[in-house]
Amino acid sequence: MDKLMNEYTDRLPKKILEDIQDYVDKKGGINQAKLKKVLDNTVVEYENARIHPGEAVGVISAESIGEPGTQMTLNTFHFAGVAEMNVTLGLPRIIEILDGRKNLQTPAMEIYLNAPYSKGKDIKEFALSLKETKLSDIALEFSISLVESEIEVKLDKEKMKSLGLTNSHLVNGVSKQIKGFNVKDKKDSILLRSRSKEESLNEVYKAKEKIKDVHIKGVKTISQVLPVKRGDEYIIMTAGSNLSEVLQLEGVDAYRTTTNNIFEIWEVLGIEAARQAIIDEVFKVIQNQGFNIDIRHIMLVADTICVSGNIRGITRYGVVSEKASALARASFETPIKHIINAALVGEVDELNSVVENVMLNQPVPIGTGVPDLVMKSKK
Repeated sequence: MDKLMNEYTDRLPKKILEDIQDYVDKKGGINQAKLKKVLDNTVVEYENARIHPGEAVGVISAESIGEPGTQMTLNTFHFAGVAEMNVTLGLPRIIEILDGRKNLQTPAMEIYLNAPYSKGKDIKEFALSLKETKLSDIALEFSISLVESEIEVKLDKEKMKSLGLTNSHLVNGVSKQIKGFNVKDKKDSILLRSRSKEESLNEVYKAKEKIKDVHIKGVKTISQVLPVKRGDEYIIMTAGSNLSEVLQLEGVDAYRTTTNNIFEIWEVLGIEAARQAIIDEVFKVIQNQGFNIDIRHIMLVADTICVSGNIRGITRYGVVSEKASALARASFETPIKHIINAALVGEVDELNSVVENVMLNQPVPIGTGVPDLVMKSKK
């Protein structure tokens, strides 16, 4: 069998051969004649799927993604019964990914778990331990004493008990994050007194607003959690995303846990992981809308976004700004700026791509425009 496989190493990519080998091993073997037929059919399929030299892959990808994009809906999916748990879908999500936006409308994570949490044991407690608790979540009221420059925070004792928090937790948390105030424990409340004798009312008021957002417990930026059964296991879906912190938690399956924030994936796992995430996220939106786009078109877009080692959106500040051709840059947006800047430095355009030649009414270097025809004149 190995000998037969080796005969096809020049005709098929290594990955395809490995996939065939894995499939054959799973099925418990196959005779030589059948395997040869499978390999021959695979070669035919592979040859038909290959791109011809001079194929305008960029234009075809743009059209293949753009045409269904005009029919996409502008919808958001809401999780029933959980406030703030929404997921952006459809065209807004596609634009968000391809523009390379750092601030997402609805950042979210899917946290896969190890046993025993994945079986459902203590899943609610674990999920609640992830949710971020701010001081404002466990405070009944914030009051200011103008004479003493003091801020008093009345506490919701029942809520603190359900979250397993004590007054000393709060005092430590506030002391570390708020500078310039002494923090005192008063059983049902905590008191912040300014160290500065002449603290202005404005400064005290600003401090009052600031302490509302003091992080007390849980993972920062995760505002909602929802345990969900998927297949045979439980996972936790979140509103808000913090990949680097979540991956370090005990009980989390770091190999499968993911986020819809491409930039977080890039920072934590690198550019190859970000490229794969772009492909997965775009493909998920397209499947959700019921469209069928060849994944190679999406792969081409993902490669374009990630080719520099950074994530660059398909905007005038991202991918377009890095194009070597001044005319190609001018064809996208703000043409006068690009043409003037190119003229100031005496930039030369080699006219290697499609759009520059279209602008100048010349044959484009695709298809029959790839070869140059040279004729010998009769003597």
